[in-house]
Amino acid sequence: MSQPTSQESENLAREILAYFLRNPQCADDLHGITRWRLLDQMIHHALHDTRAALDLLVRLGYLNKESITGADPIFRLNTDRQSDALTFVNDKAEDEESE
Repeated sequence: MSQPTSQESENLAREILAYFLRNPQCADDLHGITRWRLLDQMIHHALHDTRAALDLLVRLGYLNKESITGADPIFRLNTDRQSDALTFVNDKAEDEESE
């Protein structure tokens, strides 16, 4: 495994320090800090990936996106496209079974 560059180390140091500034009563060891960093990274990537998937499902018309003032949008199944959505899901399941 390669050593992080000085820029990567500095960015990581800022990230860790920002966490301690947000949580001034926090105290943790190396393993604990690594765990919450990994969890935070997984959540960030999962959030990004989920947003992209939801945007795709809205574009395809399988989900409706309802905007509410002052809140995050709500997603619902577009019941007018329910059979198409089922086909979309089943096509992928069939592809995975044939691999």
